Formats: sequence, structure tokens, C-alpha cells
Amino acid sequence: MAKIQVILGSTRQGRSGDKVAAWVMKELANIPGAEYELLDLRDYPLPFFDEPVSPGSKPGEYTHEEAKRWSEKIKEGAGYIIVTPEYNHGYPAVLKNALDYLYVEWQNKPVGFVSYGGAAAGARSAEQLTQVVRELHMIAVRDAVLIPSIWAAFDASGALAGVEGHLKSLKAMVAGMMKFM
Repeated sequence: MAKIQVILGSTRQGRSGDKVAAWVMKELANIPGAEYELLDLRDYPLPFFDEPVSPGSKPGEYTHEEAKRWSEKIKEGAGYIIVTPEYNHGYPAVLKNALDYLYVEWQNKPVGFVSYGGAAAGARSAEQLTQVVRELHMIAVRDAVLIPSIWAAFDASGALAGVEGHLKSLKAMVAGMMKFM
């Protein structure tokens, strides 16, 4: 069975990503056709990219042990869902760094986005990420989950407001990804 890795793209203290990723993983458990695994970038503390050559020049040759571990983990995925906040109209530096460390590991694999933020619901971070993943030769699917007003999106029990629309988007995104796996 194909594995879709869900990458939690924020490491900030007090992040909302924990709630979002928990909701995503809970809902994915009800979507057949793939195995799902959560990857938290806190568990992969990559240094800022400083390899002697770009990952496209010498694929798979990494000097840092964390980069080697990240590479091996990402190779296990047949597709990816990136959970990302929108910070200042963009996505977190730690996420860009995690993407930049690898090249061949990402190629020809589908990717979808679950983004969150204020009024724009993280749409700008997802749009910017689309440009980056295309350069990595990934297949960005059209459907995405965009969660607005993140500070009010979840109640005390962890339930997501407007869940029907978000769930419909998540299912469409995964279905789009499955076409390429």
C-alpha cells in the first residue's frame, strides 16, 4: 500500500499546527487507499542548508546525519501532504529548509497542502509552496484545505468549525494525489 507522509511544517512554540495535523490524521484514517504517517519537523532538526553542493548535483550525498535521516524517511513516501501556517504572507523558513535539503527524493511524487492562517486561510503560503514544489519536480494537486481564522477554527474539544467543507477538500486532495501514485 502506498504511503502518504503528512509533514507538519512549523516548529514554533505554541503552534496551531498540532491541532491541524491531529485533525488531518484523524480524517485520513477514514480515507482508504493509502497508509498515512505524520512527520513533525521538530523531530528532524536540520541545520540551515549548508551542504557543499546542491542536492540536485550529487543526489543522496549529504554531510549532516540529520539530512541523511530526513532523506531516508522521505524516500518512504509515495506522496506528501504539507500542513503549513501562513506567516507574513509566506510559509515557515524551517519548511523551506526541509524541502531544499532534498531533490531526487521528492521527484515525481504528488503533494497537497493544508494551510491555515488569518483571513486568507494560508492561501498565500500554499501558493508560494506550489512554486517551490514544482521546481522540485513534484506534482502539486489542485485541491487544498484552507483553514481561516485559525485562532477560532477549533473548539476546546479539538473540533474544527466548518468541518464538512474542509473534509470535502481533504478527500478531493487525497483523491487527486492517488491518481499519481
